[in-house]
Amino acid sequence: MKLWGGRFSKNTDKLMDDFNSSIHFDNRMYRHDILGSAAHVKMLGSCGIIPKADADLIYKTLFEILEDIEDGKIEFDVSAEDIHMNIETILISRIGDVGKKLHTGRSRNDQVALDLRMYLKDEIIKLKSMLKDLLNVILKIAENNLDTIMPGYTHLQRAQPITLAHHHMAYFQMFKRDIERLDDCAKRMNIMPLGSGALAGTTYPLDRQMVASELGFDDITANSIDGVSDRDFVIELASCLSIIMMHLSRFSEEIILWCSGEFAFIELDDAYSTGSSIMPQKKNPDVAELVRGKTGRVYGSLISLLTMMKGIPLAYNKDMQEDKEAIFNAVDTVKLCLPVFTKMLDTMKINKDNMYNAAKGGFTNATDIADYLVKKGIPFRDSHEIIGRMVAYCIGKNKNIDDMSLEELRTFSDKFENDVYYAISLNTCVNERKVTGGPAKDSVIEQINMGKEFIENLNV
Repeated sequence: MKLWGGRFSKNTDKLMDDFNSSIHFDNRMYRHDILGSAAHVKMLGSCGIIPKADADLIYKTLFEILEDIEDGKIEFDVSAEDIHMNIETILISRIGDVGKKLHTGRSRNDQVALDLRMYLKDEIIKLKSMLKDLLNVILKIAENNLDTIMPGYTHLQRAQPITLAHHHMAYFQMFKRDIERLDDCAKRMNIMPLGSGALAGTTYPLDRQMVASELGFDDITANSIDGVSDRDFVIELASCLSIIMMHLSRFSEEIILWCSGEFAFIELDDAYSTGSSIMPQKKNPDVAELVRGKTGRVYGSLISLLTMMKGIPLAYNKDMQEDKEAIFNAVDTVKLCLPVFTKMLDTMKINKDNMYNAAKGGFTNATDIADYLVKKGIPFRDSHEIIGRMVAYCIGKNKNIDDMSLEELRTFSDKFENDVYYAISLNTCVNERKVTGGPAKDSVIEQINMGKEFIENLNV
């Protein structure tokens, strides 16, 4: 008979058990369920709601069950539906009627909400640690490539010269924001719902603040209905995870382009590449492609959660059981992608000459030569038109602006002097952009130092 079976005259059908059960995916929360139950029963004993001796026995037995689970001595039962009922069933089997007192003043509704918050809080810590590892690799690559000139792109067309360090520090900012979003999400997640009951609290004099303190929560939920029916914290985390994957996917797309023969900016390490079953010359960027593909899986979890919640009236509904598979899958996917992407990035070989030649060959200094004329007194719009004609001329002659003689340059404007060659060298183009956040070496060093400070202050 089910623990809730008093109302029923017969057992549920096995097909119903299989359909209704969540133990095959929520069993990962066993530790958090036991810790939550231990805090709850400790409070029950402290408040005199159940005898202190009973509370102590339940508390002790819960941790014995935890040890047995972690030692692989316990097999969960599908007929017990979920991890919460499994733990309680095992408890009762060991200490009899005393174990039945554990659920005093508690519903599975607030119990589930508690366990999920506790589990996801721990997962956020792991995710932040993985992001920290990625940020450290990005910083290392940036420090080693302060002078590695490459083309920056807009519309996937060569635009202006930058450095690989400057480029990577853009991704540093993205993943830094991801950590900040996770921190912000964790703040709202760190509110304790236990004591909300099924939806209307309880008549027992529970000390909710005691339980919150025991479990490391900042506060307790302010409304019992919201306490059991809120899944904003799950959706918010899924959104954070989707943004992380979007950033990884963008980075992966560039890696895929850069290791192609058309770019040849990088070469991926053999340990993070695969071959072709038919073409022996192939070296495929499967890590980056899989990360790009798995992004859709995480997006799907977010959409599933939003869709699940959009039509649910207050308070708890069984639909909400679907939250766990979606968020667990999203968390697992991001945790799968981050370490392997980090290793792939850390081991790639950078072809600095190819990057430099691409920047040199794509008229990336056109804006700088236009600015040169502006500094000589020509209005920017006139300068823009002059340089546009100059670029067309160079395309027709199959040469770069740098290759033009002074005589050729002066056919477009008599303002050109010998100093133009210094002004339009790629090193000058990069390092004269000293504005805060720009690609100049000193500016990027400042960005790197700020990045190191951020990592040092991370609470991971």
